[in-house]
Amino acid sequence: MTESFTDAIALLKADHRKVETLFDTFTAAKSSSQKKKIAHQVCIELKIHTLIEEEIFYPAFRGKIENDTLDEAYVEHDGAKVLINDIEAASPEDDFFEAKVKVLSEEIKHHVHEEEMPSEGMFAQCRKAGVDLVDLRNRMLARKQELMAQAKADGLPPARPTALNLLAA
Repeated sequence: MTESFTDAIALLKADHRKVETLFDTFTAAKSSSQKKKIAHQVCIELKIHTLIEEEIFYPAFRGKIENDTLDEAYVEHDGAKVLINDIEAASPEDDFFEAKVKVLSEEIKHHVHEEEMPSEGMFAQCRKAGVDLVDLRNRMLARKQELMAQAKADGLPPARPTALNLLAA
């Protein structure tokens, strides 16, 4: 599997493309059961992606790229996590279900743009930081495979915000 991705950034970009395709598939889906299944897949992919970024990728660049860039990424992840947990707990018949998926899609598009922007984006900064992106890829792939196995076996726990303090209702 490591041969598929030249480095950590290629792995993350492949995740981005997969989720974009899933959002397009959700938009085109007609049945409630299709929408539920696709939304669940989006949530799994995003939970795993945010975990490998937050556990492995982002910490490798703390102090090597702009701190504001990393801090914003964590906060953007947390906004997505709130929606992911809501979507996971809901069904397509519920009020706001499709709106939540649409807003999640828009938030992810913004986040991906921030990471992938040429020259000043996070990934461009990371490429210049002198970190071993192949070693990072290997560590991230191993963790991703663990999380995918967990998702299949027991399911993943709710996404946990890192930077936001959510007040209980």
